[in-house]
Amino acid sequence: MTRPQVVFLFDVDNTLLDNDRVTDDLKRHLEETVGHARQEDYWAVFERLRTELGYADYLGALQRYRVEHPRDFQVLMVSRFLLNYPFAKRVFPLALEVVRQVQQWGTAVILSDGDVVFQPWKIERAGLCTVVESHVLIYIHKEQELEDVERRYPAEHYVVIDDKLRILTAVKQVWGARVTTVFPRQGHYAHDPDVVGRYPPPDVTIERIGDLLAQDLDGLLAAAIPLPAA
Repeated sequence: MTRPQVVFLFDVDNTLLDNDRVTDDLKRHLEETVGHARQEDYWAVFERLRTELGYADYLGALQRYRVEHPRDFQVLMVSRFLLNYPFAKRVFPLALEVVRQVQQWGTAVILSDGDVVFQPWKIERAGLCTVVESHVLIYIHKEQELEDVERRYPAEHYVVIDDKLRILTAVKQVWGARVTTVFPRQGHYAHDPDVVGRYPPPDVTIERIGDLLAQDLDGLLAAAIPLPAA
């Protein structure tokens, strides 16, 4: 039996990398650097910007925070903290081994969204760019760019690994049985019952990214089903 050409598309934040811990560390640093009130100001700016853009932009939020607090030079220390952050220490256990395993079956690609500076920097600093051999795609809204993904990485079958059921559902609606959706239950989105309850179940659910090491290619291919009719 000839296996189909397969491309594996990995999300980054809370899929390969524990971004919740990064955020917690940033909150502590802000508390120590600018104080509680200014920390809350920063996160208010951050949430407004995320609503506007549709993705997290930590450095962009710092820029806007600076506009609102032009004489707060402690903000420069916060940007240094982000740029020097040890992201490699926040890669989930066994995540790199998972990527290397699936590379025996097909091409592993990072499929992320985010800003044009910090997100690629994070991926580079975490060592993820190296492990996927520079196969990195970063969009504004990745679920809207599947045609471009397919053009750059044509395949008979895709396996998408993402902690957000919203993304997995959107991909399934486009690719149907040509994609296996894998849901690692990591991070706050994956454990929010209000969020999880809005979407149909994925093809495969795992508790942590390392659990993919117990999967084989035939099982992943067989797990793909069309999205049920609404």
